[in-house]
Amino acid sequence: MNFLIKIGILSDTHGFIHTQIIKLMTQCDFVIHAGDIVDAETLLLLKPKQQLIAIQGNNDSHLTQLKTVEKIDLPGGLIVVEHGHLHGRKQPSHDSLRDAYPEAKMIIYGHTHKQIIEQDSTPWIVNPGAAGVERNHGGSKCLIVEITDSQEWNISAHSFN
Repeated sequence: MNFLIKIGILSDTHGFIHTQIIKLMTQCDFVIHAGDIVDAETLLLLKPKQQLIAIQGNNDSHLTQLKTVEKIDLPGGLIVVEHGHLHGRKQPSHDSLRDAYPEAKMIIYGHTHKQIIEQDSTPWIVNPGAAGVERNHGGSKCLIVEITDSQEWNISAHSFN
């Protein structure tokens, strides 16, 4: 049986999500928000087909219903999500993240507002960049991961002005 799991990844919305990103996320089975949501109402704009997973960022202590770390077990591996600010204030250490979650296939973090896809060692480290308007470095950004029935994971980056 053929399957495709589509995962939308975003972060650092700070109360605003670009409309093109909202539209893209509705096409996903899962949506992962890696923190700094600020306004919980913005999460209501995200309507994945199956599940929304969101974690607290360093600006989200008021969102007590959210955890600081989430783990999602998917075909082909484990995704770990945390905001990243506890692994280095300005630039989270990828080594520290890998040491904390060696069992993961992919670690997702936010915080820096800069998009990163690092697949040269395991676990992979990704940052979707800022999906809002604050410090989005030239456009609102997100990532899409597609997992096929062969359990191959493909990551694509998206940016909107």
